[in-house]
Amino acid sequence: MSVTTAPSGATPPEEGQQTQPHRLLRNSNFVLFGIVRVASALAFQGASVAIGWMVYEKTGSAYDLGLVGLFQFLPMIVMTFIVGNVADRYHRGRIVFWCQLAQAAILAFLLAGLHGAWLSVNMIFGAVAVLGAARSFQQPTMSALLPSIVPTAILQRAVAASSSFMQTATIIGPSLGGALYAISPDLSLGLCAVFLVAGAVSVAFIKGQHTVANKAPVTLASFFGGVSFIRRHPVILGTISLDLFAVLLGGVTALLPIFASDILHTGAWGLGMLRSAPALGALSMSLVLARVSLDKGAGYKMFAAVLLFGIATVVFSLSTNLTLSLFCLFVLGAADNVSVVVRSSLVQLQTPDDMRGRVNAVNFLFIGASNQLGEFESGMMAGLLGAVPSGVIGGIGTIVVALLWMRLFPQLRRVESLSG
Repeated sequence: MSVTTAPSGATPPEEGQQTQPHRLLRNSNFVLFGIVRVASALAFQGASVAIGWMVYEKTGSAYDLGLVGLFQFLPMIVMTFIVGNVADRYHRGRIVFWCQLAQAAILAFLLAGLHGAWLSVNMIFGAVAVLGAARSFQQPTMSALLPSIVPTAILQRAVAASSSFMQTATIIGPSLGGALYAISPDLSLGLCAVFLVAGAVSVAFIKGQHTVANKAPVTLASFFGGVSFIRRHPVILGTISLDLFAVLLGGVTALLPIFASDILHTGAWGLGMLRSAPALGALSMSLVLARVSLDKGAGYKMFAAVLLFGIATVVFSLSTNLTLSLFCLFVLGAADNVSVVVRSSLVQLQTPDDMRGRVNAVNFLFIGASNQLGEFESGMMAGLLGAVPSGVIGGIGTIVVALLWMRLFPQLRRVESLSG
């Protein structure tokens, strides 16, 4: 299957290809959208380093690091179908605005608890759950908003450019968060809260946003419409389920404090570098994909990238050298970004606007399961077997899943291009 057919009146991909990055940067709505992505990613990554280090300092437990991921993920399970229907019925920009402010308020709560020395581990878990709830509303709504502010013909490049904005912030965020936390935890959390407020202000100025596209009564069928739509489209089902199981098994993010402290023997600064390395790889790849369309063999390229992700995970887990570990995480991030762009482009191109909220909500449930639930799985396995065996087993599992999915979803393997 290929998704190469351009809509009537759209500029053919080969025409104006050199000007498309400039077309994106001249779109003021897309620039504001990018600011929101940058601010949100800076805040999330910086706060994640601070929260992970706080929990590990208090407990020294791999299980508790895994619980951080679990508490982020649980609200997503509860709210997924509510989120999708809300995003398809109400002003998407306003939803993002209030989610940004809610996250800023939670970081202010953590800041107050640290400053007053009354913050317990259970309070941190509760705060993480609220952060997860806010992000479960924000992330799918942001993705559903993007196709309404850029032309369909350059959507893949918009997705890749948006990813590059986010990955740039993801590189800076952990390093900045780790460095500031070493100086003062108050400073780290306070700056992350400021970033979230800045993102809320930016999204308020985006024009022409989705308002209310779906006025039909809410029924059981419409409530679960996103699931039904994905089940009817094996290409979308295949790509988001591949990402789910590959990252669920192969994710080592939750274990980075253990690798930094006990295996590589670095401090908070080393943890920040380790958290930044995958984002640097992803940024490098997203800059390439923002200029070059996946015009030939997109499906095969995505499967190759997932296999490389698994291999890099295994090598990282066995490494005792900081330089090699950073290189493996860089490769891991670059490979993962190929999957991100393919998945995001397919979901947006093949979903009608009045369904995008519900479909993206299910998509981000899968992403959340692979990331936050993957952190929980990694923490539990590391608690039982140790960090190194956990990472090696997870990387091998990712390789097995990629090979199996190539047989289960031949339509996905045959996708040629992502041009709109």
